[in-house]
Amino acid sequence: MEKIRIALQKKGRLHDDSMKLLKEAGIKFNIGSGKLVAQSPNFPIEVLFLRDDDIPQTIADKVADIGVVGENEVEEKDFKIAIAKRLGFSKCRISLAIPKADEYNGLEYFQNKKVATSYPVILKKYFDKMNVNAEIHEIAGSVEIAPGIGLADGIFDIVSSGSTLVANRLKEVEVVMKSEALLVKADDLSAEKQALLDELLFRINSVMTASSNKYILLNAPNNKVDEIAEILPGMKSPTVLPLAEEGWSSIHSVISEKQFWENIGKLKECGAQGIITFPIEKMIL
Repeated sequence: MEKIRIALQKKGRLHDDSMKLLKEAGIKFNIGSGKLVAQSPNFPIEVLFLRDDDIPQTIADKVADIGVVGENEVEEKDFKIAIAKRLGFSKCRISLAIPKADEYNGLEYFQNKKVATSYPVILKKYFDKMNVNAEIHEIAGSVEIAPGIGLADGIFDIVSSGSTLVANRLKEVEVVMKSEALLVKADDLSAEKQALLDELLFRINSVMTASSNKYILLNAPNNKVDEIAEILPGMKSPTVLPLAEEGWSSIHSVISEKQFWENIGKLKECGAQGIITFPIEKMIL
């Protein structure tokens, strides 16, 4: 049987988040210490563990069929690959930063100055678009130390919490792009590999849908059931079961994580009592 090959970052936060997602999708891997290739005993998939900046080319060259990689790497490498799914984790932003003591009045700050970065393609496109003439100095790592040692006037780099900037006496002044993990795929997958990708996407969608919803259980007076059903429609409609106490029912439904606190007050106004929520492991629509 044909297998699909997926490229994953070999270490770091993106690696951990990717492996967690695949585990929640029911896919196991036989991974030994230091192994760069691993097989799954319960799904026709093989994983390659690579540097994150090597993944786009690996997909474009069809060495791997699919991969999980940061949006920033896809934009920087600019290979012909397709986005199969936005995964919503490992979020960050790619920003311009300058020494904390410098005054910043806009992008004109960077005119005729030197900017250090590991993302020269993204930065050049941005500067060209904004009509900024600056010297882009490409370095592979430790970008944040460049201004402190006199290598550059500013930097263009990934920002998550901002603590690295603070530690190096820098301040973020422009967010150029926001990035998240993407599931990407090569062009022209065979029908069998596309079917495997579709099955993987089905599982991933089930996990992601479950994580953004909660199962909710509450008690309510019977004369408020219809009103509560309007607040909690669930996937089709809530489950309503009679309680031993006359005039009361137990209502079971699903509520969006984003709407939880907004709707919880409405439920209480309708007389809901004993409200309990549970995480959902999988959710098949």
